[in-house]
Amino acid sequence: MDAGSLLVATALVAVGYLSGSLPIGVLVARISGGPDPRTIGSGRTGGTNALRALGRRWAALVVLGDLAKGALPVLLARMVTDGEAAVEVAAAFAAVIGSFRSVFLRFGGGRGVGTGVGTMLVIQPLAVLLAIPVFIVVILVSRYVSLGSLIGSAAMFPATLLVYLVLNRTIPMAYLVYAAIGPGLIWISHADNINRLLHGTERKFDLGMLAGRRGG
Repeated sequence: MDAGSLLVATALVAVGYLSGSLPIGVLVARISGGPDPRTIGSGRTGGTNALRALGRRWAALVVLGDLAKGALPVLLARMVTDGEAAVEVAAAFAAVIGSFRSVFLRFGGGRGVGTGVGTMLVIQPLAVLLAIPVFIVVILVSRYVSLGSLIGSAAMFPATLLVYLVLNRTIPMAYLVYAAIGPGLIWISHADNINRLLHGTERKFDLGMLAGRRGG
């Protein structure tokens, strides 16, 4: 990679981090006039806590925003570099890191799940289609969103590997590396949830919130 390409790649990674850092949950709360999600529940800014704070409609907007802030920097990297997979993956990593270590929120934020899914919707959408049911089933059975996020993210690598094998190994190796290592970022952001799951103190998801009733 020459100096010009390296500069472009660095700029795209910076854009990825800034995009991921956008505090969508906080911005939507301000637009809606609802409570800041950082003041209730888990104190995080992602879709689940937005559902507790703002209700279904605004939480859906938060989820869409989180997906977009992961997908758009990867799409930008793809267009600017003409499909350089390694740069796309670097921008994806930066976006996920930004989502839970946001420069706009004193390096706090969400858990990186929505943003991570957004990156994968560009990198390998078929893998997302295979992994999402795992995420949903685990939540419905256990009622732990955190557990669904952990197992669902872990399912992304075998899902991507399956697609890789079915498509006769036409997926760039950098995508496989991202699918294998990327979920580790999600697990890091869930360190406190993992501790509570191990000690049986994790908050269960109130399915009634999906019917329009806010949780506490």
